[in-house]
Amino acid sequence: MVDRALDLRRAGRHAAAAHVYRRRVAQRARHPHLRRDEGRRQSVSAVPNDIAASPGAPLLSIEHLSVRFGETLAVDDVTLAIGRGERVALVGESGSGKTVTALSILRLVQDARTTGAIRLDGDDLLAKSERAMRGLRGSDIAMIFQEPMTALNPLYTIGEQIAETIVLHDGVAKKAAYERAVALLERTGITEARRRVSSYPHQLSGGQRQRVMIAMALACRPRLLLADEPTTALDVTIRGQIVDLLLELQREEAERRGMSVLLITHDLNLVRRFAQRVAVMEQGKLVESGEVEQIFESPQHAYTQRLIASRPERHVLPVLPIAPVLLQAQDVMVDFATKLPGFRGWWQTGRFRAVNDASLAVRQGETLGIVGESGSGKTTLAMAMLGLQRTVAGSIEFEGRPIGSYQGREKLTLRSHLQVVFQDPFSSLSPRQTIERIVGEGLALHRPDLSAEERRKRIVSVLREVGLDRTALQRYPHEFSGGQRQRIAIARTLVLEPRVIVLDEPTSALDVSIQQQVLRLLTDLQRKYNLGYVFISHDLAVIGAMAHRVAVMQNGTIVESGEVSNIFDSPAHPYTRKLLKAAFDR
Repeated sequence: MVDRALDLRRAGRHAAAAHVYRRRVAQRARHPHLRRDEGRRQSVSAVPNDIAASPGAPLLSIEHLSVRFGETLAVDDVTLAIGRGERVALVGESGSGKTVTALSILRLVQDARTTGAIRLDGDDLLAKSERAMRGLRGSDIAMIFQEPMTALNPLYTIGEQIAETIVLHDGVAKKAAYERAVALLERTGITEARRRVSSYPHQLSGGQRQRVMIAMALACRPRLLLADEPTTALDVTIRGQIVDLLLELQREEAERRGMSVLLITHDLNLVRRFAQRVAVMEQGKLVESGEVEQIFESPQHAYTQRLIASRPERHVLPVLPIAPVLLQAQDVMVDFATKLPGFRGWWQTGRFRAVNDASLAVRQGETLGIVGESGSGKTTLAMAMLGLQRTVAGSIEFEGRPIGSYQGREKLTLRSHLQVVFQDPFSSLSPRQTIERIVGEGLALHRPDLSAEERRKRIVSVLREVGLDRTALQRYPHEFSGGQRQRIAIARTLVLEPRVIVLDEPTSALDVSIQQQVLRLLTDLQRKYNLGYVFISHDLAVIGAMAHRVAVMQNGTIVESGEVSNIFDSPAHPYTRKLLKAAFDR
């Protein structure tokens, strides 16, 4: 039992729909009254009948909600209503209070002082006991979290995690719950659902895991669905599928029992496609709300105007015809060993080809975009071009010389010329080191001739280049916002004076306004230092703003490449047309 408890602790948290279920299955025998309607029955009688039962009253009413963490006011006097069957979007930058507002509805905010009222069908959720709230979570109110890999428990199959929600709240037998789980997976578009129900989260793709989260959230047919950035990390095609799926399911459930959706996002294209009304938050305050078309066509508040205007803009300079080729890949192939089932249960070694016969070139001052869905081979190809893949066939050259020929000190110099900025700066920056040590670590390795004072001057100078000052030197990554952390990651590469930088989804997790700032910074740095960029992204709007040329990858193969304007205006390959249609709804 001790080992089991330790495993559960390491596994992290469940999704809200299954957050406490596993530990409480044994309690059902002692508490048979804990069912989906228990929370509603407990306090509907405590509110006036005309409020609780009025068909014209909103399903959810947030009244003067304030949430304070110590001295910090995260949510400031927010009032918002959601009607039955309505889709409302809550938008704003990171730190604006969107997610805290949503978590307050479920009473999942810890170590905070909450005032105001949150009413579901006139019933004040803030006045309920924790036991009553457990009866509502996952049944009347469900939530889809942003990152399914951290929200799903890695120790249990997806079937177990969906079924336990149904067993607890609907009181059905485990076998019947499993059958319903299979039906839910089929309904959300997962192929071979009867087989997939026995899969663990890590055995599914990102899009499949997000579909599992949707199936889990809808398992008990909630009246209110909270969707927190449900498509942020997904490819454009998968993102479109998830949005269409949510729309279809919401319309079906709205007809049956009036299910409403509160969408929390910074993706304005998603808001326009999905929501009926939109509410805008800034620094904990609700600054503007209204119909989607009204807000997008004539925003009144300056902050809303800035958000809508924060779209990727193209500021890149054309590449000079005489610009030399810095990095070139010719007929590159990358294979990975896999285990395949053999005769009578024995395993045999197989090969999976992640990159197949790919050829690319990056010139000085040029940005080469690489686009494609997850698993298409984009990052594997980029890592091979950096010399970070062990088994690579074909030719990769830096400044006309094969990278395999660099040895000893030359290889160290090559590493300083080829740098990379990763997608998630928080996980790529050491939480135990100050910014001075993080930025200066590579400098200490590649430039041992510099004194400590010279190194610090160089670090301060490069931080100033990316928009930070010397006060950042003794601070730690967690003390910065997402956009600031990405600037630190860029400074860490820039301090080595690289010739080529691989940018692996550098803006996918950033708000639209912060994204625009980082893209403008990258453009300015390219102009100043004549850098070559390999820009990997599934956001075609960003590629259109940043890249000179683009290569489209599918299943490890480059299916189309050329000038950005040519590819975007006249795509020749069906896969490219599919990506562009999903991104721009053509």
